[in-house]
Amino acid sequence: MAPRRSAHMTIMVAAAQKAAKRLIRDFNEVEHLQVSVKGPSDFVSQADLRSEQTIIEELERARPGYALLGEEGGARGSDNWAWRWVIDPLDGTTNFLHAIPNWAISIALEKRLPDGGAEVVAGLVFAPALDEMFWAEKGAGAYLNDKRLRVSARRDWSASLFATGIPFAKTAPRNRLAFARVLGQLMPETAGVRRMGSAALDLAWTAAGRYEAYWELGTQAWDVLAGVLLVREAGGYATDPAGHDHVTGDVVAGNPHIQPRLRDMLVEAMEGVKA
Repeated sequence: MAPRRSAHMTIMVAAAQKAAKRLIRDFNEVEHLQVSVKGPSDFVSQADLRSEQTIIEELERARPGYALLGEEGGARGSDNWAWRWVIDPLDGTTNFLHAIPNWAISIALEKRLPDGGAEVVAGLVFAPALDEMFWAEKGAGAYLNDKRLRVSARRDWSASLFATGIPFAKTAPRNRLAFARVLGQLMPETAGVRRMGSAALDLAWTAAGRYEAYWELGTQAWDVLAGVLLVREAGGYATDPAGHDHVTGDVVAGNPHIQPRLRDMLVEAMEGVKA
């Protein structure tokens, strides 16, 4: 039996699917896209902008009172929001521009809590070029299309595969050094480390058990909120290096056997480069 999706998730799926149709057309004609540079090794294309516009239009039509936070357009709506969409219209833009199919749409839905904080109650990561729709709702599990997801059960590091995001030009020097320390420790101990170019998909693939763990320093909310929920609902851990559930930039995720030690390695590495 196919899992039942809430009204919120139905809206998210419809918005992502509509944006995906244009993204696929652009992907097949990528050489014609106009591209701008936001910063060192950080690009935005017409495809990103059109995708975000489509997603926002669909979400606002369905839930006009909700706030939004998008990678390209920033924040919209009341600062005192009760519900907020968090959107990455094209995670993996560099892959997209090089005709590599590892890119995705990421949409998360946050709910304001009585204490003033927020929690992610629904998350979607859609990879149109791969025809894979990852989605999760708080307390209801994580899915790939209609198949229930579980994180990997591997405990042995020598058989474990890790994913990460390699720092690039705009990354803080401290994070670059911490990354190098962790990578140096992992390389001789594991089955390998992959850098696929999309934080949202790395988290989705961790939820699906394709990776045992994933870490990255200096992410943004729109990169990871949906994926973090996917990992948690698939039975894994997803925190910052200090172990806090509220992931604000640095994220480490994985199965319950691997993630704690990887988190300890990150803490040690980051403390070792304080100066």
